[in-house]
Amino acid sequence: MSVEIARRGERLHLRHGPTDLVILCDAPAREAAFASAINAMDGLLAALVEDLPRLRAFDGPPPSGPVARAMWRAVEGWRPTPVTPMAAVAGAIADHVLAAMIAAGATRAAVNNGGDIALHLAPGQSMTLAIAGLDGAVPGRIRLTGADGIGGVATSGRGGRSLTRGIADSVTVLARTAAEADAAATLIANAVDLPDHPAITRAPARVVDPDSDLGDLTVVTHVGPLTSADRRAALDRGRAEAARALSLGLIRGAALRLGGEMTLVGQTERLIESPAHA
Repeated sequence: MSVEIARRGERLHLRHGPTDLVILCDAPAREAAFASAINAMDGLLAALVEDLPRLRAFDGPPPSGPVARAMWRAVEGWRPTPVTPMAAVAGAIADHVLAAMIAAGATRAAVNNGGDIALHLAPGQSMTLAIAGLDGAVPGRIRLTGADGIGGVATSGRGGRSLTRGIADSVTVLARTAAEADAAATLIANAVDLPDHPAITRAPARVVDPDSDLGDLTVVTHVGPLTSADRRAALDRGRAEAARALSLGLIRGAALRLGGEMTLVGQTERLIESPAHA
């Protein structure tokens, strides 16, 4: 399977299997960086397939490939929480492609892999990213600079592409790398929950998706009406997990959303731009 390549002005679009990248880079290094991004995709998915048994395991030795090892490292700090390295796959691929672009001279660049973003901002550079809501609205924006030390932004929740064990509409995480942000967004979104609440329906992941790496762990399949108090209680659980991750250095910040309400942790408290948090 070859990489599909499309160029739209200053954007490069690369598609290979389930990987769908939208890549941005400023001049003057744009052309060299784009060429390096294309080269970085060569053999990437094949190498991940070779490591797949270890990537789908909840524990065990690290895999062999560089991207697979980055996935494994991104979830290690969350043990013993049940999680496989697959929680970091989209972010780790974005990091890998971005690293090739930086080596080619990129000073302001971003690799968006389905909403999980690896970014590089040299001193004096900045970038503004939108937080996407479940309903397509934009409840806030995050303006990042090269001084913030953030190389990854990822979002997870009920509006995402993967199964979730929680009820968050979305959780957006800022971290040192996209792989770390990807894993953290998944696990913090899982923590936004109301265990045993009658309005929430769950099922084993393998029943919902036989190919899921979550196996017999339950995932949320439906959320019925919740009161404001319910939503706040669920967000408080997620905020506590995000605060724990912040204290351990696993994240730099997080924005958690449920039912039109948002709570902020870490650097998002300073960086968020929205009508309610301007």
